[in-house]
Amino acid sequence: MGHLDHATFGWLTPALSYVMACIGAALGLRCTVRALGATGRSRRNWLVTAASAIGTGIWTMHFVAMLGFGVSGTDIRYDVPLTVLSLLVAMTVVSAGVFVVGYSRDRTRALLIGGLTTGLGVASMHYLGMAAMRLHGDVTYDPVLVALSVLIAVVAATAALWAALNIKSPSAVTVASLVMGAAVSSMHYTGMFAVSVRVTPSGGVLPGATAMQFIFPLAVGLGSYLFLTSAFVALSPTTGEREASASAQQPVESAVR
Repeated sequence: MGHLDHATFGWLTPALSYVMACIGAALGLRCTVRALGATGRSRRNWLVTAASAIGTGIWTMHFVAMLGFGVSGTDIRYDVPLTVLSLLVAMTVVSAGVFVVGYSRDRTRALLIGGLTTGLGVASMHYLGMAAMRLHGDVTYDPVLVALSVLIAVVAATAALWAALNIKSPSAVTVASLVMGAAVSSMHYTGMFAVSVRVTPSGGVLPGATAMQFIFPLAVGLGSYLFLTSAFVALSPTTGEREASASAQQPVESAVR
């Protein structure tokens, strides 16, 4: 059995992955709040931004954490197409959950369906990412811990969508984002603790790319997207601010006439 190290860089990767999960959650919540206060194309655009933020945050959290994952006795590589597929899965299922909540009139039903769909999608993203891992040996999973990680993902996704529907103030969004980031990180590390590796020593070259060759640049790019989008959302006026501005301009226009 190979010794698994989940933090080869110490607390750096767990802490950074948690920060990325929190940023994605906060941005997704703020965009969903904006979407629920908008109509037509504007609502759709805000929901797309929310889904991309949450999906990107979850995926980036997972693979930033994986930068610190190591197994004694073997190198680790990642299958590039499968890794990209895991990102697309994260984006797709989060979009489905967010749009169900954003457009459904029966919010309780939408919350349950959206939470289940998104949670299962997040778990699928995680295990697709793990399936993309290449090493000298065999990877097995503890089924109880796998089931627990899936349950955590569903609960976390449902809580995130509930927060999007019910939390409005920036301070409440901040607290909810910290909790959601902790939930997503818990799901990840529960899934990782389910892993066992039986190393088979070999001098052969592993297929795929190293984490630093592929995952690190992609994670940096997606992280930059989150930060830039956060700045855009922070600078964009809310629906209430636009209405207040329009109301303030009407007396001025009337006076000019």
